[in-house]
Amino acid sequence: MLSLLSFGADGWGRLLLMATLTTLLLSLSALLIGAIAGAAVAAARLSARRRWRWAGESYSVGFRGIPELLVIYLFYFGGSGLITLMGHLFGAEGFIEAPPFLIGALAIGLISGAYQGEVYRAARLALAPGEIEAAVAIGMPRWRILQRVMLPQIVRYALPGLSNVWQMSLKDSALISVIGIVELMRASQVAAGSTRNYFTFYLIGAGGYLLLTLLSNQAFRRAEKRMGRAWQSRTAAQP
Repeated sequence: MLSLLSFGADGWGRLLLMATLTTLLLSLSALLIGAIAGAAVAAARLSARRRWRWAGESYSVGFRGIPELLVIYLFYFGGSGLITLMGHLFGAEGFIEAPPFLIGALAIGLISGAYQGEVYRAARLALAPGEIEAAVAIGMPRWRILQRVMLPQIVRYALPGLSNVWQMSLKDSALISVIGIVELMRASQVAAGSTRNYFTFYLIGAGGYLLLTLLSNQAFRRAEKRMGRAWQSRTAAQP
């Protein structure tokens, strides 16, 4: 058992460790992409203009309604086809493959953005209207209101929901193995097929995902406590 997990030439420890890091990096990249897309979706859905609300809702419903695996296939093969077409216009020949990691992060990130958009929208609606009205009344600029009044509270309200979205993105990263990225799921599959120790390596893969989940849950709890203490200190300091 230990020899199978060694970092030597005959062990699978190095592959599994690198695959775990790839899973973590892919999930973090998707979370960042999703944060940008989610903020845009939330702003669109809260807009006073009907066309922006329609666009935000269409994005949210579309990416939440289509299966994640199908989104990955659409992005990968559609992106590769588009790159190949553009390459042919400039004299390239043959099929040009889209970068799998970039496509995987983009696909999962945009899916995450649909869910993050709902989290941010709910957090924005949870703000007390009186605080924003008071800031406007004293002549505070809009960018300052966003910076000092809205964003701190939106982040505080959104953290529990973002924790759930992160767990979803972490598990969705396993689907990226279908386009050739050796992340934790793919590495477990390769090791299991090569050694015929299916139960052992799939159990190790499950343990890797559980470890990432436990560590990230702890990080989100600490962030929630820190935001809560900071907000209590801020409100206590106010007259």
